[in-house]
Amino acid sequence: MTYAIIGTGAIGGYYCAKINKAGFEGHFLLHSDYEYVADNGLTVDSCDGAFRLAAPAIYDDTRKMPQCDVVIVALKTTNNQLLPTLLTPLLKPDTIVLLIQNGIGVEAEAEKMMPDIQLAAGLAFICSAKVGPGHINHQFYGNINIGNYNCSDTDKYNRLIDDFRKAGIGASDVDYYEARWKKAVWNMPFNGMTVALNTTTNRLLDNSSTRQLIYDQMLEVIGAANALGIKNIDSSFADKMIHNTVKMPPYSPSMKLDFDNNRPMEIEYLYTRPLAEAKAAGFRMLKLEMLEQQLRFIEKELKIKVQHD
Repeated sequence: MTYAIIGTGAIGGYYCAKINKAGFEGHFLLHSDYEYVADNGLTVDSCDGAFRLAAPAIYDDTRKMPQCDVVIVALKTTNNQLLPTLLTPLLKPDTIVLLIQNGIGVEAEAEKMMPDIQLAAGLAFICSAKVGPGHINHQFYGNINIGNYNCSDTDKYNRLIDDFRKAGIGASDVDYYEARWKKAVWNMPFNGMTVALNTTTNRLLDNSSTRQLIYDQMLEVIGAANALGIKNIDSSFADKMIHNTVKMPPYSPSMKLDFDNNRPMEIEYLYTRPLAEAKAAGFRMLKLEMLEQQLRFIEKELKIKVQHD
């Protein structure tokens, strides 16, 4: 199958580069580093083995790109209002759009904007960072869970997962809602807490007080998921997430990197929407409600700072 990537950054760029390296046709949308990659290629330093795509098929406008079987979207959700404009030139009637994005409700909103679109969720468990133009540093992990949101062509959906596996990516077909909420168990505590306390994941877990707070927040997410009828998620999953994070190198999640670089933070889908869904189901995530309020304060202060600068 043919692939396109919108958002050639730390995560989307890594996965599409792996797919392209494995021999699948891949098309990359680039913006700020288009000229650099045109001259120098795309480099991936990876814990699984470094590689370079010398001359990937790159574009600065989706209107110049071919229609593809799968479009991977790895944009920040703060840019999702651009999806209809960006996606329309790339779509055939049976194109699958794989949203590798953080948060709860992203597929539902994309479907509202484009009612006929076939959507799947990609939940990446990976430590990866963009460290320079056309340069991705993949540090740890790398598997991806894929959940079918509304794809009617199950054969094509299964081929997508098989292609990821052929590219050396650990890909699993999972229940959509279970996958989204399981990812939230990690995302909601660590993204916001690294911003609020200006730190990294390892330092949060090295301190007994913040480690307990992270764990309590994880249990809140699990409680919300259970209230919403999500199965196969209990406190043992929080234990697993803590264990897996301890094994990671010091890491700044995507929201912390956005904060550090004065970019908008993904508060809406990472916090506001899941908190609202939980509350509607009769469950309050009180510690995470407080964290969201802190992030909204930080967000406003950041906007003021950027305006003054």
